[in-house]
Amino acid sequence: MATIQDVARKAGVSVATVSRVLNNQNVVAKETTIKVEKAIKELNYEPSVLGRNLRTSESRLLLVLIPSIANPFYTEIIKGIEDTAIEKDYNILLCETGSNPKREAIYINLVRNRLADGVISMDPAVDKVRLTELANKYPVVQCSEYDKAGTISYVTIDSELAAYQAVRYLIQIGHKRIGLINSDNKYLYARERYEGYIKALNEFEIPINTDWIYNVESVKFQDGQQAMRSLLDQPDRPTAIFADSDVLAIGALKEINSSGLNVPKDIALVGFDNIDFSNMTYPTLTTISQPMYEMGSASANMIIQKISGKKVGNIILNHEFVIREST
Repeated sequence: MATIQDVARKAGVSVATVSRVLNNQNVVAKETTIKVEKAIKELNYEPSVLGRNLRTSESRLLLVLIPSIANPFYTEIIKGIEDTAIEKDYNILLCETGSNPKREAIYINLVRNRLADGVISMDPAVDKVRLTELANKYPVVQCSEYDKAGTISYVTIDSELAAYQAVRYLIQIGHKRIGLINSDNKYLYARERYEGYIKALNEFEIPINTDWIYNVESVKFQDGQQAMRSLLDQPDRPTAIFADSDVLAIGALKEINSSGLNVPKDIALVGFDNIDFSNMTYPTLTTISQPMYEMGSASANMIIQKISGKKVGNIILNHEFVIREST
């Protein structure tokens, strides 16, 4: 296997010059660069990534914290992160925390031990104190879920506004009995979407019926089913449902269909996220579309800028209300 010394000898230059060419430093003359590149090709030389990283004190690795790989919401975000990272000569390590503090600590220590250069956190259950302490010394960005009162840079959308627009639409097409299937209130996004729901009802002076508000403990298909089952058992059931995620909405749709009711004739349904499955259901799902790929790409750019020492602000991207057959 050829070494960097072999390349230097063949090109008639110093090892330092070969290193500068390999690291794309624009201080080497064009003719010299051509000679070095020719020697590399002829010798089939492959530079040691580990050696480069030790010299530069960089791992070129980004950690991406997610609570579960089973939630399809994260798929496009991860794709956006990965495409942007690879384009900028970084790799990503996908870390499923399971919202487990011990797992989370293991991944965070990779950054403290210089085995990774930065963290993109998408885990709504992340330990805020621990993440903030890390961010005081190392590059950290939050994507989607963030700490409203914190100091960590983030990429997100306006969840309260999006929920308000969805519920207002249901009201405008004639619904007054509107139920909510929401995530656990310990998460910021769930609280914001609840506030948007309440804001729309208050604007149209529609009384808030707490019996029509169901909070789930986790965002799974079966949680949406269970929530919808409970809402259908109400003596005066809702005529429309707003669910704070498409996964919950699809679970609710399954339960409505199983009960013999029709969507949207008997119950209208709106989800949130616009995951791929939302356009494959019967009927197709009206939903809030988050720009998931762009969120991932923006968060990758932000963390790489932080790694290079640049200051970055927060980004709030635009969402879109997608009307389909379920309303």
